[in-house]
Amino acid sequence: MKIFLDTANIAEIRRLNELGIVDGVTTNPSWVSKENRASREGKEGREGKGKTFKEIVQEICKEVKGPVSAEATATEASAMIKEAREISGWAKNVVVKLPTTAEGLKALKAVSEEGIKTNMTLVFSANQALLVGKLNATYVSPFIGRLYDAGYDGMQLIKDVVAIYRNYKFRTQILAASFREPREVAEAAIAGADVATIKPEFVDQMLKNPFTDAGLKAFLDSWATMAKK
Repeated sequence: MKIFLDTANIAEIRRLNELGIVDGVTTNPSWVSKENRASREGKEGREGKGKTFKEIVQEICKEVKGPVSAEATATEASAMIKEAREISGWAKNVVVKLPTTAEGLKALKAVSEEGIKTNMTLVFSANQALLVGKLNATYVSPFIGRLYDAGYDGMQLIKDVVAIYRNYKFRTQILAASFREPREVAEAAIAGADVATIKPEFVDQMLKNPFTDAGLKAFLDSWATMAKK
């Protein structure tokens, strides 16, 4: 399974990229706006001036070799297509995020034929994912957390999409998104998702285990005892 970071924080991306487990990044308008605001306010060592959406995405693309999803914000197909063409030119590894709406599907069909990589986002049903797969999107992003919040089984959506895509050999990769707990990442991997996009803090939580810490301490204590002899 590929691991994408769901953030626009370049410091966190750099920190976790050093571990060698970051395969890509997904951003959204909320993350970009947060980073832009932090830059303007000079937080976390930033230079104190706001960066444009393009500048933030290009900075991330330089840090990460894998796909970096950047969202188109238009709502009509013609405007989405124009925006997708512009965003795709920012870097070789940019993937354009489009909403899974009727207008979004129109845009998907057009830009896919031009070779633009796409990530169809805000998918909440297997039917939506089926339509996306038929149009050969690069990625489909089922949001499981919001389904859990509403009382539905979010992981069942991942299982359903995996089954449909295997049945029909769709090439679209399943990018599980909107996780609420780190344990859900492993569940998505077991279900067969191709990618999980997660918050940076989830990587830290996935890595941390008290048994590992206790075992390491025991080994080091034993070594220290032997060294004294």
